[in-house]
Amino acid sequence: MLDLVSVCIPCHNAEAYVGQTVESILAQIHPNVEIIVVVDNSTDGTAQVVDRYRSPRVQVIAASHGSAAKSRNLALASAQGHWIKFVDADDLLSAEAIASQLKRLGERSDAVASSAWGRFYGDDLGSFKPNPQSVWRDMNATDWLVEAWRDAQPMTQPGMFLIHRDLLRKTGGWDESLSLIDDFEFFARLLCHANEVLFTPEATLYYRSGLQGSLSGQKSRKAVESAFHSLLKGTSYLLERRSDSQARLSCANVLQDFIFTYYPDHSDLCADIVCRISELGGSDLAPPGGPWFQRARRLIGWKSARRLQKLAGRA
Repeated sequence: MLDLVSVCIPCHNAEAYVGQTVESILAQIHPNVEIIVVVDNSTDGTAQVVDRYRSPRVQVIAASHGSAAKSRNLALASAQGHWIKFVDADDLLSAEAIASQLKRLGERSDAVASSAWGRFYGDDLGSFKPNPQSVWRDMNATDWLVEAWRDAQPMTQPGMFLIHRDLLRKTGGWDESLSLIDDFEFFARLLCHANEVLFTPEATLYYRSGLQGSLSGQKSRKAVESAFHSLLKGTSYLLERRSDSQARLSCANVLQDFIFTYYPDHSDLCADIVCRISELGGSDLAPPGGPWFQRARRLIGWKSARRLQKLAGRA
């Protein structure tokens, strides 16, 4: 059926939260939704929690990938809907999210619907605060990337977006070589094949933050290499579509943020990024940090301030 929406959920050790995620999707006011949960290498009670939801609307697949990207692709391969939404196993959707995004898209396969979003912490939905951004409006798809990347803090949480299957056929699924910030590469590739991003203010993603052991907090060499490759791949897609000064600056800024994040570690990767930023004409991104760091960088430069900060953190 044309209005069937397939919600794909990769799930690893999410016993405490995945039930709430599934229930928020079952509570959608759009009635024609199927859920595919891929339980991947979980060692807690995730499988038992998810099994309670098995039904004609909820399919559960066991896997041993150790990869969110592989799990998303496995769920996508089982999906029957013309519309696809990827949702992480600890996030929630507002009840109107899918219905309102479907209404915005109509039958368009060349556009992607986006949503509002905000953070909440742990189980405290009362802590939820919307996080308005300049891209909360209808935009040309590559313009959306340029503007979202400009301050090097783009939000491409998968649950924000509703995607037509035809667009995914053109772009392919998730890059299984990536782990950390694999969504950056995926949505850069996706939006470089789309015409528009249609903002849907009635739809909200409730993004759960502050979880220990989350993928976004990983600092291993493998995770950092994934971020490195994701950024280089994603920026290359945009520059293949347009290489104007605004696009080049936005690409340089997201690459510069990699250096600000990992310096002085991973010097080989940082050196490659520095060369790429130079080729793009340079970055104007200011180094992020709290009051102490900002005072220190004005006195001794950001690199020395970052070294001191990391040494203090290790002490």
